[in-house]
Amino acid sequence: MKAGMELGAAAVAVKSGVNRGVAILDFILRLVAIVATLASAVAMGTTNETLPFFTQFIRFRAQYEDFPTFTFFVVANSVVSVYLVLSLALSIFHILRSHAHFSRIILIFFDTAMLGLLTSAASAAAAIVYLAHKGNTRANWFAICQQFNSFCQRISGSLIGSFGGILILILLILMSAVALSRR
Repeated sequence: MKAGMELGAAAVAVKSGVNRGVAILDFILRLVAIVATLASAVAMGTTNETLPFFTQFIRFRAQYEDFPTFTFFVVANSVVSVYLVLSLALSIFHILRSHAHFSRIILIFFDTAMLGLLTSAASAAAAIVYLAHKGNTRANWFAICQQFNSFCQRISGSLIGSFGGILILILLILMSAVALSRR
């Protein structure tokens, strides 16, 4: 009987160690996601390029503010960044108490909401970036990336960071689900 109790205690200790490892990985991934989404918002929010046209007094200018989709993209990435900073407190709590159940459910719920917000913003911005690169001859929308090369490079790089944040949020949701299922 005593040997069975010792095996049960060892299994609980191993399960607690695995949950603690998942919690530490969760914390690290949240830090990486903060960097990705914040860098994406800053890169898009500071993107502009001005080209002279005929004279120095007439100029063409491209800014992220010219496209409402890019404004939505910057706001969504900023909101997700703030959420991830605030969620670090619960992530630290999970490191200290690896058997926390209710707070993991809360994180799954909010992580999923932030995933939806970030996915919608990045997808809408990706459609505009595609039009900027390729244009649409049927609608008489010309590709602007031949003229505004620096602008297009920055907005494309910003999208990469945002889609990286999406992948990390998916991993965070899956890890929280796995930690909950190990009960």
